[in-house]
Amino acid sequence: MFVKPMHITETVLRDAQQSLIATRMPFDDFETVLDQMDQAGYYSIECWGGATFDSCLRYLNEDPWERLRKIRSHMKQTKLQMLLRGQNLLGYHHYSDDTVRRFVRKCIENGMDIIRIFDALNDLRNIETAVDACIQAGGHAQGCICYTLSPIHNLEMFVSLGKQIEAMGCHSLCIKDMAGIMSPQECYDLVTALRQNISLPVYVHTHATTGLGYMTYLKAAEAGAAGIDCATSCFSGGTSQPATESMVYALTQMGFDCGVDARALNRINNFFLPVKEEFSANGMFDPYVLSTKTDALVYQIPGGMLSNLVAQLKAQNAIDRLDEVLEETPRVRADLGYPPLVTPLSQMVGVQATVNVLLGERYKSIGKEIKSYIRGEYGKAPGKIAPALAEAVLGEEQPMTGRYAETLPPEFEAARAHLGSRARCEEDVLSYIAFPQQAEQFFDRRERTFTASYTIKEVI
Repeated sequence: MFVKPMHITETVLRDAQQSLIATRMPFDDFETVLDQMDQAGYYSIECWGGATFDSCLRYLNEDPWERLRKIRSHMKQTKLQMLLRGQNLLGYHHYSDDTVRRFVRKCIENGMDIIRIFDALNDLRNIETAVDACIQAGGHAQGCICYTLSPIHNLEMFVSLGKQIEAMGCHSLCIKDMAGIMSPQECYDLVTALRQNISLPVYVHTHATTGLGYMTYLKAAEAGAAGIDCATSCFSGGTSQPATESMVYALTQMGFDCGVDARALNRINNFFLPVKEEFSANGMFDPYVLSTKTDALVYQIPGGMLSNLVAQLKAQNAIDRLDEVLEETPRVRADLGYPPLVTPLSQMVGVQATVNVLLGERYKSIGKEIKSYIRGEYGKAPGKIAPALAEAVLGEEQPMTGRYAETLPPEFEAARAHLGSRARCEEDVLSYIAFPQQAEQFFDRRERTFTASYTIKEVI
């Protein structure tokens, strides 16, 4: 019998923990299992990008670049993979082309192999620079289609995006279903249509949020997808990905070779069980994110967005308003022209929906990011923005039609001059450009720690 290959990408170090515990897993929690993960036979391990960069600086007191280098030092034969938000990099607004090129080059130099690159609006003008930089640096550029449902998104549009991704030189394509809303049949039809129209390998990313994920992956495999994203079982399900072990078991019986060692997968999961229990004990792992939420087929809220909404409402003692926020979210999305709910748009829409609910009046306060979006600074809105909302922000002005990054001057030299001796390397400057306040606080803590350590050594 002919055995069909199926690439497995393990997400526990990035998307799984981002979706379930808001990206709070420090490097020390998983360092000792990295060698085992390297031997397990995964096609790739998604370990960086997304919210990990922000979380390292803001919450974990880690240098994200050093974290990447440490992971790389353990990974001798497994590809490392990251998620990049196109012109937004790992932040929440657009950066200059110079910054994007420097950042991508440093990702590759510090050990990254595959960079999955997307634009939240599927405005592919906003991934061209990052894709080109990745290719020039010798990395694998994987272009994304952000999957969403709306009156304006359809199979024809997605196939057109796939052709554009191939034309810009990407090595592979990923269908990125952030909210787990792609049904098995929709996935089969889309993978089939893409494979009929482009020659790139097609990968599929989804979440288990709605309960569709396992079935969707099986249909992806039947349609000829090259690979899928999964999470070790104790960090799977709910707003995370389907379980690696379960998918490998099912696919192997169907005649697919996933390339992984089932016994190694079991050992890896056993390692992460007490890590999960620790986060459960401290309250960071909320059981709410593990339940199946078919309402997401209406709200289309991604896993990371949902866990963040829960955390934000808890912080404001307003968790009882969650259902109202969930109902308001699709209304805000429609007002904004149906943007896919993926970072940073998912956060922007979620925050605006929360503000609308908590203030008791829609758009009484409009976030500055939403204003930037309406002005066209994030790219072209997929559909028409509600006239009253557009007028409230723009007045008589018109939204920009060009690429916003072209209006931005290079940022690197000014940032390096500002930091002075606090920046020890180019990576430090890029950290500051991405997250100025968090990076400076991290540099200050690092300097205090170094000074204290140096003083102790002198005394000894």
